[in-house]
Amino acid sequence: MSVAYGIHDLSVATGSRVLALDLLAEYSGIDPDKFRLGLGQERLSVLAPDEDIVTMAAAAALPIIERHGSDDIRAVLFATESGIDQSKSAAVFVHELLGLPRTCRVVEFKQACYGGTAALQAALGMVAREPGSRVLVIASDVARYALDSAAEATQGAAAVALLVSADPALVAVEPAAGVWTADIDDFWRPNDSDTALVDGRLSVDTYLAAVVGSWDDYRARGGVDVADIDLFCHHQPYTRMAHKALRALAAHTGTEIDEARVAPSTVYNRQIGNSYTASLFLSLAAVLDGDDDLTGRRVGLYSYGSGATGEFLAVSVQPGYRAHTRAAATLAALAARTPIDIATYRSLHAGATHRSAVDTEIAPASDGPFRFRGITGRARHYERV
Repeated sequence: MSVAYGIHDLSVATGSRVLALDLLAEYSGIDPDKFRLGLGQERLSVLAPDEDIVTMAAAAALPIIERHGSDDIRAVLFATESGIDQSKSAAVFVHELLGLPRTCRVVEFKQACYGGTAALQAALGMVAREPGSRVLVIASDVARYALDSAAEATQGAAAVALLVSADPALVAVEPAAGVWTADIDDFWRPNDSDTALVDGRLSVDTYLAAVVGSWDDYRARGGVDVADIDLFCHHQPYTRMAHKALRALAAHTGTEIDEARVAPSTVYNRQIGNSYTASLFLSLAAVLDGDDDLTGRRVGLYSYGSGATGEFLAVSVQPGYRAHTRAAATLAALAARTPIDIATYRSLHAGATHRSAVDTEIAPASDGPFRFRGITGRARHYERV
């Protein structure tokens, strides 16, 4: 009997502040429908001064550790494009905050928004090689663009933690996967820049080229026909992009695909904004947390990372999955965010970067289980509250 491998548990965290895009539209003199309808976005999560990718990652992973323990976790794979150090993996900080076993690999993955999927694939291989082990995959990012830029409304912040194992309770990852890569400067962030650089039109075109390219490779490697996929989750720099991807796939395959097959995946992303590596898995969480019973259904996942890499794969929803979802906790976290005005948002944006050459003490500002304490001796320090 073959063994299934996949996602055994999934947990979400986000920033403690939230900005309504209607406020940003009013401030910028833009029709709010450009954000609500054109982008498909309503709010964006903002971090307090004592929050960053590490605190969000640890907060996302903590409920998984509390539910399952940590004795058999053999690796922490941390995907991000908001890295805090050029050498030390953000996973090391999370490993310490969670009190994970010393007998544990830790590493950071980077390829724009695609990194979380690369980490998931690596985790599946690790678990297959060492039966009985589990791997903690964390995707955590802050999407940050220049104030008053065209991309400002597509900012956001979130982390998603996945527990990868054999005989998973949530979804099994099917063997077939299709990939596509090309060297394209559609979006990047140089080492000396605090914000990303974006060629918006090129990024959309490349995203769609990667959809069809990875789909063709998926089919060539034994993936199922588009008619056999019940729901779709696509990477969402903004939620309307998921619909564009579905239409591109429909045109490419000559198949009519009802957009209701992608709509459930946008529920959380509309309220959080772009979260780079976490975005795809937020969409999967939204699908699993929905009202419909998806037992035995197949969900197609399209992951995209600018620069550019795309991957298409599929998962099958496991019997009894509903008992393991965390819809109530995710909705509670979204509701608990403190609404902020434009002045507060712009102040937080301006103060988000801390240079390591200056010792900095960060005062408590959020109510999460972990916080960033500051920098001393050019090293970052965190604590569990």
